[in-house]
Amino acid sequence: MDFILDPNLAYLVLVVATILAILALLSPGSGFIEAGAVIAGLFAAYSIYRLPLNGWALTILVIGGTLFLFAFFRKDRRWILGVSILCIVIGSAFLFRTERWWQPAVNPLLATLVSGISGGFFWVVGRKLLEASAAVPVHNLDQLIGAIGEAKTDIHQHGSVQVEGELWSATSHTPIPAGSLVRVVKREGFTLEVVKEEQTS
Repeated sequence: MDFILDPNLAYLVLVVATILAILALLSPGSGFIEAGAVIAGLFAAYSIYRLPLNGWALTILVIGGTLFLFAFFRKDRRWILGVSILCIVIGSAFLFRTERWWQPAVNPLLATLVSGISGGFFWVVGRKLLEASAAVPVHNLDQLIGAIGEAKTDIHQHGSVQVEGELWSATSHTPIPAGSLVRVVKREGFTLEVVKEEQTS
């Protein structure tokens, strides 16, 4: 595994591992992304363990990751997201030490190219996550009252109905056979009270 000890390759693996880890968190259950993140993470961990590191760059990298997470708990958070991305890019590029502390072990051209791509990725993904976390739910359950659906089971004390494409628990004061059209008259939590809707020929 000594081939991974080349700082340029180790840098690429570290960036890929970070991107795959974020993708795995965003879309869990795919299997392939998680496996790729684990494999890349193991290679990255091995190179970090074996190669000499700049302590200040590692500190900046940790600060960047912390700020990236912290951005989701603040209202004025886009500037925090920008600072976190800058810290991650600088910290990863200077992570591996050379004889001069200010000189990155990674090829400057490679660091610039990868930093631009990964920085753009983190910015787009970060902004999407921020927008999603700030979004106000628009699905008003009270709008279900009056909606017409179909009884999927026999309904009396308990049963289930399909209303607006979703399956709901339902109750009724009078027995309703499965397959009947129903109308929602009341909602209690996630349980709908329904009555049989007379079909017109």
